[in-house]
Amino acid sequence: MSLSIYESAKEQFGAVGVDTEAALEALDQIPVSMHCWQGDDVAGFEAPEKAGAGNGCVATGNYPGKASNPAELMADLEQAASHIPGPLRLNLHASYATDGSPLPERDELTIDNFRSWVDWAKEQQFGIDFNPTSFSHPKAEDGFTLSHQDAGIRQFWIDHCIACRKIGAAIGEELNSPVVNNIWIPDGYKDTPADRLAPRERLKESLDAIFAADVSKKWNIDAVESKLFGIGVESYTVGSSEFYLAYAATRQIALCLDAGHFHPTESVADKISAALLYVPELLLHVSRGVRWDSDHVITLDDPTTAILQECVTSGQMDRIHVGLDFFDASINRIAAWVIGTRNAKKGLLKGLLQPTEKLREVESTGDYTSRLAMMEDARSLPWGAVWNEYCARKETGADNQWLSSVKAYEKDVLLAR
Repeated sequence: MSLSIYESAKEQFGAVGVDTEAALEALDQIPVSMHCWQGDDVAGFEAPEKAGAGNGCVATGNYPGKASNPAELMADLEQAASHIPGPLRLNLHASYATDGSPLPERDELTIDNFRSWVDWAKEQQFGIDFNPTSFSHPKAEDGFTLSHQDAGIRQFWIDHCIACRKIGAAIGEELNSPVVNNIWIPDGYKDTPADRLAPRERLKESLDAIFAADVSKKWNIDAVESKLFGIGVESYTVGSSEFYLAYAATRQIALCLDAGHFHPTESVADKISAALLYVPELLLHVSRGVRWDSDHVITLDDPTTAILQECVTSGQMDRIHVGLDFFDASINRIAAWVIGTRNAKKGLLKGLLQPTEKLREVESTGDYTSRLAMMEDARSLPWGAVWNEYCARKETGADNQWLSSVKAYEKDVLLAR
């Protein structure tokens, strides 16, 4: 009897010392945090005067069927999740508060304003991650928040971030799953500033005030996220990579590495092992920048694959959180979720299927010829057969089987909106 495609792949990987069953078991323990804002172009559910991305966040395109309320967004997330194998989390921004009429200001939000999301996450068996929303707001119109010169505006955003940390801890405890709570701000200047130090001094003081608030570290994991530049802040970003790396290391909180927030020639994969020596945990926002931080749907290109492979081959997966951050309104938004999230999981699987121990062994002896040969040979091993086996076991469809269902949902649901 001939071997099945998977059994044949299993034998080929076994010949180089890789156990595909162990790899699949490990993959099934790594949740990927799916970002809610892909489904509605970062609009959120606040009052109209606050809605929309703004402050450097732009979703381009006008594909039909955008979610416009919580029920639609939840239904779309469920449709996407049905085509994605393995554990998932929901990455939620504070601007997606669903409960309360009228909704309170951002500095007064509580878990009660996210009760619908918590109940939904329980039903879907998702964890939740959280983000303060420091953009698309009248008090962020001039592009400054936590580093603002106005002490009153700074305090508003400090209080908002503290409220979000408390929300994160409450959600984490209720779901029995710690929440990664990530702070990103848009602060910066379009042109060359006269004073680079003062805004960073104010940001440091604001962050210290935020993290001084007594919030459970068991259920809330604090993270900070840098950026190279953004639309309207091309010349100076207050929260630069150097600022946040130093801050996270000295305060011993998690550091967020967003794949689109560095120079295009920088390797984000190479930053993982370096940062892990100094910070307790890492949060990855996996996206694909094209020329700038354009947040394209992630593909299995070399830089993205390298990031995800490094996560697992580093042996530090218990200190790394994988989340997604892209928003494309030019294509079917559900398909964007499915393509991007499946690719994230494929990248992790490719790392798990690498003959890492053998590669380390030959490297340690100085046999770099064998290292290169083995790395290149591993590229042609049939990892796709292992992926399709995983999808079959999870009943989510192989790579050529899910799109027709998403297209049918578009026809029946999205185009009727």
